[in-house]
Amino acid sequence: MWGCGKSTVLDIIQENFNAYIIKADDVAKELMSKDAKGYNHVLDFFGMDILDANREIDRPKLAGIVFDNPNKRMVLNSIIHPMVKSEIIATITELKIQDKYDYVFVEAALLLEDHYDVFLDEIWYVYAPVDVRKKRLIESRGYTEERIESMMASQLSENEFRLSSDVVVDNSGSKEETYALLVNLL
Repeated sequence: MWGCGKSTVLDIIQENFNAYIIKADDVAKELMSKDAKGYNHVLDFFGMDILDANREIDRPKLAGIVFDNPNKRMVLNSIIHPMVKSEIIATITELKIQDKYDYVFVEAALLLEDHYDVFLDEIWYVYAPVDVRKKRLIESRGYTEERIESMMASQLSENEFRLSSDVVVDNSGSKEETYALLVNLL
């Protein structure tokens, strides 16, 4: 969920545990970069207007388009998410073969909707109350209340996340409290 502090939790894990972190957004960004396999597919639907001066996809512009239109968001997800999932599975497979890490964490917005539970050992839900999440998004990303409401409305409910997760990480407190919780979990 937006603003729960997933990045903070992942940073703590990365800094303190023998873990490899895969961020689906980074994989998607790579797949949509010029000459990557998702680039032309996205342009075929959204057109050349989403390109910046360097002919790269202007991700903030594209995000504005898809957050305002659920149907276009669905199209973008149908183009990119299967590619992202395939890349993540390939990376996990390679990491298991290498056997260098104790943990591999995958951060993905559509973890549940795309059924990542089929190939992941556990699903973790990073939780923070709505008011904390909104405050974080306003302070860290400069989002408006309207944009935050739109983004949150596009996600599963907190109850759906809780019911579908094996572990709930309460990240509403301090970084030290989150670290202590992670030590107990790992």
